[in-house]
Amino acid sequence: MSHFAKINENNIVTEVIVVEQDVVNSGILGDSFQWVQTSYNSNFRKNYAGIGFTYDVVRNAFIAPQPFASWTLNEDTCQWEAPVAYPDDGKVYEWNEATTNWTEIE
Repeated sequence: MSHFAKINENNIVTEVIVVEQDVVNSGILGDSFQWVQTSYNSNFRKNYAGIGFTYDVVRNAFIAPQPFASWTLNEDTCQWEAPVAYPDDGKVYEWNEATTNWTEIE
């Protein structure tokens, strides 16, 4: 089985499907520019595609929407990172964009 992401004219993922390899080889999916293969295990194209993700042609990667304005894109992993590391104390936190810090959930 292969996973493919359908991308629109703005390189935004609109659909993700799972198909047999013979379907891919048959050309049923149409123009290859509209369908880009994605890896469920993130073996290639950095991240598994999801609806709303962007396919970055230059990086050859799927990138999730930016979760918060203060977060920056890690160029190696193509994942968004908070400006402050998640606390490693076993507690549960959520991101607070107003303070640009993690807030403990009680």
